[in-house]
Amino acid sequence: MSASPLRPTKTAMLVAQRIVADINERGNVIGDRLPPERVMLEKYEVGRGTLRESLRFLELQGVITLKPGPGGGPVVVQPDATALATSLTLLLQFATAPFRTIAEARLGLEPMMTQLAAERMDEQTLMTLKESVDSMRGNLDNQAVFLEENKRFHDAIAHGSGNAMFGYLVDALLGMLDGSAIGIDYPEVRRAAVHKAHLRIYQTIESRDPAAAAEAMHEHILEYVRYAEKKFPDVLNAPIVWGLT
Repeated sequence: MSASPLRPTKTAMLVAQRIVADINERGNVIGDRLPPERVMLEKYEVGRGTLRESLRFLELQGVITLKPGPGGGPVVVQPDATALATSLTLLLQFATAPFRTIAEARLGLEPMMTQLAAERMDEQTLMTLKESVDSMRGNLDNQAVFLEENKRFHDAIAHGSGNAMFGYLVDALLGMLDGSAIGIDYPEVRRAAVHKAHLRIYQTIESRDPAAAAEAMHEHILEYVRYAEKKFPDVLNAPIVWGLT
């Protein structure tokens, strides 16, 4: 009995899955070129339009980049949280969820991540955490540096938790809740308070105290939520919209 023909979109998705499986099987690393189009057309037994749709999908997901010109073609890259942030933003927009949703998610997730980081973080990541704390302290008069270090600090804890999912989730959530982009201002006195909280969190992780680390992070995120509720309630209550973050 012959199989029913697949819809083109479904076929393209299945081909994309096979391409990723082959990347893993071959052991391709970042920068490796995938086989030429003619080879993939023969291997996957699809038309040029379907193959190109599969490759465009993988490019949107950050799995490959399509280099134009002679010697170009699909090249393996390192996926990041951009596609995840976009998908989450669209889901939350259509659920008419406010920005408060993201703040509440961080309040629930980040203490757990910090607890794991106190148990698992390696010395190199711990050094990155200290560098971020020191850089923030030395640049409290510069909001741009403050925001950069704030993200670096939370990213380091998420990835230092030893749980890859937490790392990508925090990358996505921080990208969606960039206070400067959605209208939350950080005067220098507020930056100093954040630095103090970061220093305490770092110290609890350095001393390998999981309970104290989780508590310190919970207090830090809760303080942020309270600050935003007091100073920028309209921002927290505003609906999440793709393209404004």
